[in-house]
Amino acid sequence: MKIQAKQLASKLKTNLAPCYLVTGDEHLLVAEALDAIREAARDRGFEYRDLHIATAGFDWAQLRNSSSNLSLFAERRIIELRLPTGKPGKTGGQTIVDLVGQTGPDLMLVVSAPKLDKSSQSSKWVKTIAAMGIDVPVWPIGLRELPAWIAQRMRQAGLQPDREAVALITDRVEGNLLAAGQEIEKLRLLLGAGKVSAQDVSTAVANSSRFDVYKLVDAALTGDAKRSMKVLQGLRSEGVEPVIVIWALARELRTLASLSDAITSGMDLSGGMRKAGVWRSRQALVRSCIGRHQAGNFHRLLKAAGQADQAAKGQSRADPWQLATEIVLGISLGSRKAA
Repeated sequence: MKIQAKQLASKLKTNLAPCYLVTGDEHLLVAEALDAIREAARDRGFEYRDLHIATAGFDWAQLRNSSSNLSLFAERRIIELRLPTGKPGKTGGQTIVDLVGQTGPDLMLVVSAPKLDKSSQSSKWVKTIAAMGIDVPVWPIGLRELPAWIAQRMRQAGLQPDREAVALITDRVEGNLLAAGQEIEKLRLLLGAGKVSAQDVSTAVANSSRFDVYKLVDAALTGDAKRSMKVLQGLRSEGVEPVIVIWALARELRTLASLSDAITSGMDLSGGMRKAGVWRSRQALVRSCIGRHQAGNFHRLLKAAGQADQAAKGQSRADPWQLATEIVLGISLGSRKAA
């Protein structure tokens, strides 16, 4: 059975399934769903948990054998499997199917993975878990829903925020639910239960927007010039050295320039990204960025990054932050800048 994440709590109260699949890219919400399953299982006597993480080279025989390791007294046990890629492969998929068939009163299987693509969603192992147990796809909280989510979390923590307080936290956490949860916990510890104003938030909690160079690079690759400028300004206001920002930009530009050259020479982009070691989770970002640019753009930006690096190291009188701004806009806008 496939259910929404918000339905999980009520389902756990009424019945405990023999197997669960929890998937999604929002780590906080996935972790909380898994915690809820474990807690419900412990309340029903599942005191033991075997954790397996299927990284590269994982021995699936270990998972298979764990189901037969119940003691003579048959203590209730949870076998928890984490799939970092969401793709267990043929052997892994069949092992999961076999293990689902062994679940029962004394053995529960809990599988977690990132958001599954269409092919994975239709795979036999996913369908088997859904048929025998519960499939819980966890969807991220959108920016429009984030204020309501933050307000609800604050009320659950005993806080009574006004609208301005919620808006301030929403702006500061930049859509990061983990950061939002941490901010709310800080407020609970510092202020205790009761009303919370925007001034309380400003006074009690340091800015935790978590502006970092990786967010800057990803925002630029996405083509979101407005957000790129916001993140860049955040880095500057937090005292990040410009040489670090320029280093990150130059590193990305070297990869982009190399891929652009490979395409010009006849190589397909997918093959080029695999050869360059671009992570699968970032390939869509890289593809969209390259699609906005003309041949030679990345080399020109890389030359500008070299000039910015000299300025950041005091080897020229140019303003490194101004040069960084021009580079970020160049990456974000691509050919639109020239237009």
